[in-house]
Amino acid sequence: MSDLCKEVANMGKGIGNENRYRILEALMLGSLTVGEITKKVKIPQPAVSQHLKILKSIHFVEDKRQGKVVLYSVNVPYMAGLLKKLAKDLPNQNKK
Repeated sequence: MSDLCKEVANMGKGIGNENRYRILEALMLGSLTVGEITKKVKIPQPAVSQHLKILKSIHFVEDKRQGKVVLYSVNVPYMAGLLKKLAKDLPNQNKK
């Protein structure tokens, strides 16, 4: 399996779960704390933390500590790069 294939599989893992997609959707509007995400997506905080752990493991979400607070945000450079790689690779697949 190619690296791109693995990344696309991870993309499916990230957005293939409704709650993870809802978290990403909330973060698309800007950085949020776990508590703020919990309020926006209306799922329990432990579940939000578990989903964030998965989203971080596949590089869709970044976190940044600001004092006692941790802010989560969408990892735009990674996601944009993944989509660019995918778009670049598609024409090559059609030629085979």
